[in-house]
Amino acid sequence: MVWDPPARPAELAESRLIAAFLDGKFPIQSTLPPERELAIQLGVTRPTLREALQRLARDGWIEIRHGRPTRVRDYWNEGSLGVLGAISRHIDHLPADFVPHLLSLRLVLAPAYTRLAIERFPGGIGDLLDSYAQLPEDPDAFTAADWHLHRVLTIASGNPVFTLILNTFGDLYRTMARQYFAAPRSRQASRAFYVELAAAARTRDAQAAERAAARAMSESLELWQTLRSDRSGHLK
Repeated sequence: MVWDPPARPAELAESRLIAAFLDGKFPIQSTLPPERELAIQLGVTRPTLREALQRLARDGWIEIRHGRPTRVRDYWNEGSLGVLGAISRHIDHLPADFVPHLLSLRLVLAPAYTRLAIERFPGGIGDLLDSYAQLPEDPDAFTAADWHLHRVLTIASGNPVFTLILNTFGDLYRTMARQYFAAPRSRQASRAFYVELAAAARTRDAQAAERAAARAMSESLELWQTLRSDRSGHLK
């Protein structure tokens, strides 16, 4: 078995600070404690802390001001894709509306990369989707298949930026998809999308593929909101 290498101290410090930002311990526009105090709180050396702070500054989480306290930036408006990637890896600290926002983004992007993929490689996409007719009624199987489909579509689109954006949220995508596909109605909706997209691929109808993706992404957003409301109701 190949084990993942342990996180470096600077990476651990960075991760703990991001969790503190998301949990509101260090809110937006607040300032961080002095370097010596913060290093003690995190259990790292000051050089290690400086390395972590430089990484956070690079992605837009904080503003390091020489001679003045380090400021927590408005990372939603001043951050980079690095912020989004880091948030998606801190699944236990996600803002409540983060997943719906991601699904709304997918609603914008997926129809575009699906149309491009069908324009360029309809045969390959159609062959892949034909195999999806045999998907078992299992959340993990649907999660793996759905992730693979969207990866293939972004790559086939010819625009690597689509793939980079999708890859940024890979871990979160798969975690949330397992919850989503645990519901039979979610699997049923995706089966219908796969059939419709396969038909569009066979007829080389890129516009129909785009419309199918738009409907499916809109439905997945609505289903996620419904499932989340159902879970909240059960907890009351």
